[in-house]
Amino acid sequence: MKKIYLTTLFCCLLAALQAQTIQTSSPVPEIVRLKELSFDFGKIPQGRPAFHVFEITNTGTEILKLDNVQTSCGCTTPEWTRDPIAPGASTSIRVGYSAASEGPFSKSITVTYNGNQTKTLLITGTVYRTPATSAPENASVSLLKLKNQ
Repeated sequence: MKKIYLTTLFCCLLAALQAQTIQTSSPVPEIVRLKELSFDFGKIPQGRPAFHVFEITNTGTEILKLDNVQTSCGCTTPEWTRDPIAPGASTSIRVGYSAASEGPFSKSITVTYNGNQTKTLLITGTVYRTPATSAPENASVSLLKLKNQ
């Protein structure tokens, strides 16, 4: 009985020590703040590119450097500054989508900054087929033109 009591006491002491270690470790401060992590274009016409701007702020105390912005597919194109971003300053990442294929889409954009840290952005929407020709001629317009002559 004494062994069971000592084993239980030892386990409780070990668990308390481990919990204390977890509580005392401080989280790594976030140096990048994004206004939004995703954007839904809704319905967009086929063949017309769509664009969205993601705003990014340096909330750290050191210079922020966007090393790379990579998309999950060639139909999505990012534009961003390669200049260092001072603490407290903001910049933007402009993302374009070509809208060539009809149907729903979901594309990810991976932002790599300060060497090896990453954030993932997401754009979604649905591309609808546009008419192959312009609208048919309205016969009423022709009648109005004849009356006004």
